[in-house]
Amino acid sequence: MILCSGSIAYDYLMSFPGYFKDHILPDRLDSLSLSFLVDTMIKQRGGTAPNIAYTLALLGEKPWVVGTVGEDFEDYRKWLEDHGVNTSFIRVVQGKYTASFFANTDLANAQIASFYTGAMANASEISLHEFNKNPPELVVISPNDPKTMRQYSEECQELKIPYLYDPSQQIVRIDPEDARVGVMGCSSLFVNDYEYTLLQKHTGLTHDQVLARAQFVVVTNGEKGAMIYSGGKQYSIPIVKPKMIADPTGVGDAFRGGFLRGYGLKLDWQTCGQMGALAATYCLEQRGTQSHHFTPAEFVARYQQNFDDKGVLDKLK
Repeated sequence: MILCSGSIAYDYLMSFPGYFKDHILPDRLDSLSLSFLVDTMIKQRGGTAPNIAYTLALLGEKPWVVGTVGEDFEDYRKWLEDHGVNTSFIRVVQGKYTASFFANTDLANAQIASFYTGAMANASEISLHEFNKNPPELVVISPNDPKTMRQYSEECQELKIPYLYDPSQQIVRIDPEDARVGVMGCSSLFVNDYEYTLLQKHTGLTHDQVLARAQFVVVTNGEKGAMIYSGGKQYSIPIVKPKMIADPTGVGDAFRGGFLRGYGLKLDWQTCGQMGALAATYCLEQRGTQSHHFTPAEFVARYQQNFDDKGVLDKLK
Protein backbone atom coordinates (compact mmCIF):
# COMPACT_ATOMS: atom_id res chain seq x y z
CA MET A 1 0.00 0.00 0.00
CA ILE A 2 1.24 3.48 -0.92
CA LEU A 3 0.21 6.23 1.49
CA CYS A 4 0.18 9.74 0.03
CA SER A 5 0.48 12.66 2.44
CA GLY A 6 0.41 16.29 1.38
CA SER A 7 -1.88 19.20 0.70
CA ILE A 8 -5.55 18.62 -0.11
CA ALA A 9 -7.10 21.70 -1.65
CA TYR A 10 -9.58 23.35 -3.96
CA ASP A 11 -8.39 25.71 -6.69
CA TYR A 12 -10.64 28.64 -7.63
CA LEU A 13 -9.42 30.04 -10.96
CA MET A 14 -10.92 33.32 -12.21
CA SER A 15 -10.45 35.38 -15.39
CA PHE A 16 -10.52 39.18 -15.55
CA PRO A 17 -11.29 40.55 -19.07
CA GLY A 18 -8.87 43.45 -18.78
CA TYR A 19 -5.45 44.42 -17.45
CA PHE A 20 -4.68 44.87 -13.76
CA LYS A 21 -2.05 47.50 -14.61
CA ASP A 22 -4.74 49.82 -15.98
CA HIS A 23 -6.33 50.05 -12.53
CA ILE A 24 -3.28 50.36 -10.30
CA LEU A 25 -2.13 53.89 -9.47
CA PRO A 26 1.60 53.81 -8.61
CA ASP A 27 1.37 56.95 -6.47
CA ARG A 28 -1.51 55.51 -4.41
CA LEU A 29 -0.11 52.11 -3.47
CA ASP A 30 -0.29 52.97 0.22
CA SER A 31 -4.08 53.14 -0.01
CA LEU A 32 -4.66 50.45 -2.64
CA SER A 33 -8.28 49.27 -2.73
CA LEU A 34 -9.46 47.31 -5.75
CA SER A 35 -12.21 44.91 -6.71
CA PHE A 36 -12.30 43.11 -10.08
CA LEU A 37 -15.49 41.83 -11.68
CA VAL A 38 -14.52 38.52 -13.31
CA ASP A 39 -16.12 36.79 -16.29
CA THR A 40 -15.46 33.17 -15.37
CA MET A 41 -14.59 31.03 -12.38
CA ILE A 42 -13.59 27.38 -12.33
CA LYS A 43 -13.47 25.31 -9.17
CA GLN A 44 -11.02 22.42 -9.42
CA ARG A 45 -9.93 19.63 -7.14
CA GLY A 46 -6.27 19.89 -6.24
CA GLY A 47 -3.57 19.30 -3.67
CA THR A 48 -0.41 17.25 -4.08
CA ALA A 49 -1.51 14.12 -2.20
CA PRO A 50 -4.80 13.46 -4.05
CA ASN A 51 -3.23 14.49 -7.38
CA ILE A 52 -0.54 11.81 -7.03
CA ALA A 53 -3.03 9.25 -5.71
CA TYR A 54 -5.47 9.91 -8.58
CA THR A 55 -2.93 8.96 -11.26
CA LEU A 56 -1.81 5.96 -9.22
CA ALA A 57 -5.41 4.78 -9.06
CA LEU A 58 -5.90 5.19 -12.82
CA LEU A 59 -3.02 2.75 -13.26
CA GLY A 60 -4.54 0.12 -10.97
CA GLU A 61 -2.89 0.97 -7.64
CA LYS A 62 -5.06 1.27 -4.51
CA PRO A 63 -3.49 4.31 -2.82
CA TRP A 64 -4.46 5.88 0.48
CA VAL A 65 -4.46 9.61 1.18
CA VAL A 66 -3.85 11.03 4.66
CA GLY A 67 -4.63 14.64 5.56
CA THR A 68 -7.07 17.11 7.07
CA VAL A 69 -9.88 18.88 5.24
CA GLY A 70 -12.79 21.20 5.95
CA GLU A 71 -16.54 20.82 6.10
CA ASP A 72 -16.79 21.47 2.34
CA PHE A 73 -14.93 18.29 1.37
CA GLU A 74 -17.64 15.66 0.89
CA ASP A 75 -18.07 16.02 -2.89
CA TYR A 76 -14.29 15.75 -3.28
CA ARG A 77 -14.23 12.65 -1.06
CA LYS A 78 -16.84 10.98 -3.22
CA TRP A 79 -14.84 11.81 -6.36
CA LEU A 80 -11.71 10.20 -4.94
CA GLU A 81 -13.53 7.12 -3.66
CA ASP A 82 -15.29 6.70 -7.03
CA HIS A 83 -11.85 6.69 -8.70
CA GLY A 84 -10.27 4.10 -6.43
CA VAL A 85 -8.55 6.25 -3.78
CA ASN A 86 -8.96 5.25 -0.13
CA THR A 87 -9.94 8.30 1.96
CA SER A 88 -10.33 6.61 5.36
CA PHE A 89 -7.54 8.75 6.83
CA ILE A 90 -8.74 12.06 5.42
CA ARG A 91 -10.31 13.76 8.42
CA VAL A 92 -12.69 16.69 8.56
CA VAL A 93 -11.85 19.62 10.85
CA GLN A 94 -15.08 21.15 12.07
CA GLY A 95 -15.40 24.90 11.66
CA LYS A 96 -12.84 25.16 8.88
CA TYR A 97 -12.83 24.99 5.10
CA THR A 98 -10.55 22.85 2.98
CA ALA A 99 -7.33 24.61 1.98
CA SER A 100 -8.04 26.79 -1.06
CA PHE A 101 -6.09 28.61 -3.75
CA PHE A 102 -7.75 31.70 -5.27
CA ALA A 103 -6.22 33.07 -8.48
CA ASN A 104 -7.43 35.91 -10.69
CA THR A 105 -5.67 36.17 -14.07
CA ASP A 106 -5.90 39.09 -16.51
CA LEU A 107 -5.43 39.27 -20.30
CA ALA A 108 -1.65 39.66 -19.90
CA ASN A 109 -1.51 36.52 -17.74
CA ALA A 110 -0.68 38.70 -14.72
CA GLN A 111 -2.04 37.00 -11.63
CA ILE A 112 -3.29 38.09 -8.20
CA ALA A 113 -3.60 35.09 -5.91
CA SER A 114 -4.21 34.09 -2.31
CA PHE A 115 -3.83 30.76 -0.51
CA TYR A 116 -6.03 29.87 2.44
CA THR A 117 -4.36 27.23 4.60
CA GLY A 118 -7.60 26.24 6.29
CA ALA A 119 -7.79 22.70 7.61
CA MET A 120 -4.33 21.84 6.27
CA ALA A 121 -2.90 23.55 9.37
CA ASN A 122 -4.29 20.63 11.41
CA ALA A 123 -2.53 17.91 9.40
CA SER A 124 -0.09 17.10 12.22
CA GLU A 125 -3.00 15.87 14.34
CA ILE A 126 -2.88 12.62 12.35
CA SER A 127 0.09 10.47 13.32
CA LEU A 128 1.58 7.72 11.17
CA HIS A 129 1.70 5.62 14.33
CA GLU A 130 -2.00 5.03 13.65
CA PHE A 131 -0.85 2.74 10.81
CA ASN A 132 1.23 0.60 13.18
CA LYS A 133 -0.88 -2.52 12.67
CA ASN A 134 -0.98 -2.13 8.88
CA PRO A 135 2.08 -0.09 7.88
CA PRO A 136 2.29 1.13 4.28
CA GLU A 137 5.02 -0.13 1.98
CA LEU A 138 5.88 3.46 1.10
CA VAL A 139 4.88 6.91 2.39
CA VAL A 140 4.96 9.89 0.03
CA ILE A 141 5.75 13.09 1.94
CA SER A 142 4.73 15.84 -0.47
CA PRO A 143 4.17 19.59 0.18
CA ASN A 144 2.04 20.04 3.27
CA ASP A 145 2.00 21.97 6.51
CA PRO A 146 5.78 22.29 7.22
CA LYS A 147 5.44 20.99 10.79
CA THR A 148 3.67 17.90 9.49
CA MET A 149 6.34 17.21 6.88
CA ARG A 150 9.03 17.02 9.56
CA GLN A 151 6.76 14.97 11.84
CA TYR A 152 6.11 12.40 9.11
CA SER A 153 9.80 12.20 8.23
CA GLU A 154 10.64 11.42 11.86
CA GLU A 155 7.74 9.00 12.31
CA CYS A 156 8.71 7.07 9.17
CA GLN A 157 12.23 6.77 10.54
CA GLU A 158 10.92 5.60 13.92
CA LEU A 159 8.58 3.05 12.31
CA LYS A 160 11.21 2.03 9.71
CA ILE A 161 8.83 2.81 6.85
CA PRO A 162 10.52 3.85 3.58
CA TYR A 163 9.46 7.28 2.44
CA LEU A 164 9.72 9.39 -0.67
CA TYR A 165 10.63 12.94 0.27
CA ASP A 166 9.03 15.46 -2.10
CA PRO A 167 9.38 18.98 -0.63
CA SER A 168 8.80 20.75 -3.98
CA GLN A 169 7.29 24.23 -3.59
CA GLN A 170 7.52 24.10 0.20
CA ILE A 171 11.33 24.29 0.09
CA VAL A 172 11.07 28.06 0.53
CA ARG A 173 8.96 27.62 3.70
CA ILE A 174 10.60 24.62 5.33
CA ASP A 175 13.24 25.27 7.97
CA PRO A 176 16.64 24.15 6.55
CA GLU A 177 17.15 21.74 9.45
CA ASP A 178 13.71 20.19 8.83
CA ALA A 179 14.61 19.72 5.17
CA ARG A 180 17.91 18.13 6.16
CA VAL A 181 16.09 15.68 8.47
CA GLY A 182 13.74 14.82 5.59
CA VAL A 183 16.54 14.17 3.12
CA MET A 184 18.86 12.32 5.49
CA GLY A 185 16.23 9.73 6.38
CA CYS A 186 14.48 9.26 3.05
CA SER A 187 14.60 6.22 0.80
CA SER A 188 14.07 8.43 -2.25
CA LEU A 189 13.89 12.09 -3.27
CA PHE A 190 11.72 13.78 -5.91
CA VAL A 191 12.34 17.41 -6.97
CA ASN A 192 12.60 19.56 -10.07
CA ASP A 193 15.92 20.96 -11.26
CA TYR A 194 15.54 24.40 -9.63
CA GLU A 195 14.21 22.95 -6.38
CA TYR A 196 17.14 20.54 -6.19
CA THR A 197 19.65 23.39 -6.38
CA LEU A 198 17.73 25.27 -3.69
CA LEU A 199 17.49 22.18 -1.49
CA GLN A 200 21.25 21.65 -1.63
CA LYS A 201 21.82 25.30 -0.76
CA HIS A 202 19.44 25.23 2.21
CA THR A 203 20.61 21.90 3.66
CA GLY A 204 24.32 22.19 2.87
CA LEU A 205 24.18 18.71 1.33
CA THR A 206 25.94 17.95 -1.95
CA HIS A 207 24.55 15.81 -4.75
CA ASP A 208 26.89 12.97 -3.74
CA GLN A 209 25.80 13.20 -0.10
CA VAL A 210 22.15 13.00 -1.12
CA LEU A 211 22.84 9.96 -3.32
CA ALA A 212 24.64 8.30 -0.42
CA ARG A 213 21.41 8.45 1.61
CA ALA A 214 18.69 7.81 -0.97
CA GLN A 215 18.06 4.64 -2.94
CA PHE A 216 17.15 6.84 -5.88
CA VAL A 217 16.74 10.51 -6.75
CA VAL A 218 14.45 11.82 -9.50
CA VAL A 219 15.04 15.33 -10.86
CA THR A 220 12.50 16.62 -13.36
CA ASN A 221 13.34 19.42 -15.78
CA GLY A 222 10.24 20.40 -17.74
CA GLU A 223 10.62 20.12 -21.52
CA LYS A 224 14.08 18.61 -21.05
CA GLY A 225 12.63 15.51 -19.41
CA ALA A 226 13.99 14.05 -16.19
CA MET A 227 17.02 12.32 -14.69
CA ILE A 228 17.00 9.34 -12.35
CA TYR A 229 20.05 8.66 -10.20
CA SER A 230 20.45 5.26 -8.54
CA GLY A 231 23.20 2.80 -7.75
CA GLY A 232 25.93 4.95 -9.25
CA LYS A 233 24.09 5.16 -12.57
CA GLN A 234 21.90 7.78 -14.16
CA TYR A 235 18.98 7.39 -16.53
CA SER A 236 17.80 10.06 -18.95
CA ILE A 237 14.01 10.20 -19.32
CA PRO A 238 12.60 11.97 -22.40
CA ILE A 239 9.23 13.70 -22.52
CA VAL A 240 6.26 12.26 -24.39
CA LYS A 241 5.12 14.78 -26.98
CA PRO A 242 1.62 16.05 -26.11
CA LYS A 243 -1.20 16.19 -28.63
CA MET A 244 -1.98 19.64 -27.25
CA ILE A 245 -1.03 21.75 -24.24
CA ALA A 246 -3.97 22.78 -22.08
CA ASP A 247 -2.58 23.44 -18.59
CA PRO A 248 0.78 22.59 -16.92
CA THR A 249 -0.68 22.61 -13.41
CA GLY A 250 -0.31 19.22 -11.72
CA VAL A 251 2.01 17.74 -14.35
CA GLY A 252 4.68 16.99 -11.76
CA ASP A 253 2.19 15.19 -9.54
CA ALA A 254 1.02 13.06 -12.47
CA PHE A 255 4.66 12.19 -13.23
CA ARG A 256 5.08 11.00 -9.65
CA GLY A 257 1.93 8.87 -9.87
CA GLY A 258 3.04 7.19 -13.09
CA PHE A 259 6.57 6.64 -11.82
CA LEU A 260 5.42 5.18 -8.50
CA ARG A 261 3.10 2.71 -10.19
CA GLY A 262 6.07 1.34 -12.11
CA TYR A 263 8.17 1.36 -8.96
CA GLY A 264 5.48 -0.59 -7.10
CA LEU A 265 5.55 -3.20 -9.87
CA LYS A 266 9.36 -3.42 -9.45
CA LEU A 267 10.02 -2.34 -13.03
CA ASP A 268 13.40 -1.01 -14.17
CA TRP A 269 14.24 2.67 -13.66
CA GLN A 270 13.95 3.60 -17.33
CA THR A 271 10.45 2.15 -17.57
CA CYS A 272 9.38 3.80 -14.29
CA GLY A 273 10.59 7.16 -15.56
CA GLN A 274 8.92 6.76 -18.93
CA MET A 275 5.64 5.82 -17.24
CA GLY A 276 5.96 9.05 -15.27
CA ALA A 277 6.63 11.03 -18.45
CA LEU A 278 3.55 9.62 -20.17
CA ALA A 279 1.31 10.24 -17.16
CA ALA A 280 2.60 13.83 -17.07
CA THR A 281 1.68 14.31 -20.73
CA TYR A 282 -1.85 13.02 -20.16
CA CYS A 283 -2.24 15.69 -17.45
CA LEU A 284 -0.69 18.42 -19.62
CA GLU A 285 -3.32 17.78 -22.30
CA GLN A 286 -6.21 18.59 -19.95
CA ARG A 287 -7.21 21.61 -17.87
CA GLY A 288 -7.05 20.66 -14.21
CA THR A 289 -4.92 18.37 -12.09
CA GLN A 290 -7.39 15.47 -12.08
CA SER A 291 -9.10 15.89 -15.46
CA HIS A 292 -6.99 13.38 -17.38
CA HIS A 293 -8.30 9.87 -17.73
CA PHE A 294 -7.19 6.58 -19.28
CA THR A 295 -7.63 2.88 -18.72
CA PRO A 296 -4.51 0.82 -17.99
CA ALA A 297 -4.85 -0.76 -21.46
CA GLU A 298 -5.01 2.67 -23.12
CA PHE A 299 -1.97 3.79 -21.16
CA VAL A 300 0.02 0.74 -22.22
CA ALA A 301 -0.97 1.18 -25.87
CA ARG A 302 0.19 4.81 -25.91
CA TYR A 303 3.36 3.90 -24.01
CA GLN A 304 4.20 1.34 -26.68
CA GLN A 305 3.74 3.99 -29.37
CA ASN A 306 6.60 5.92 -27.76
CA PHE A 307 8.80 3.32 -26.07
CA ASP A 308 9.66 -0.37 -26.33
CA ASP A 309 8.46 -1.92 -23.08
CA LYS A 310 9.55 -5.44 -24.11
CA GLY A 311 6.19 -6.67 -22.83
CA VAL A 312 6.77 -5.78 -19.18
CA LEU A 313 3.69 -3.55 -19.02
CA ASP A 314 1.34 -6.36 -20.00
CA LYS A 315 0.76 -6.86 -16.27
CA LEU A 316 -1.02 -3.50 -16.22
CA LYS A 317 -3.74 -4.50 -18.69
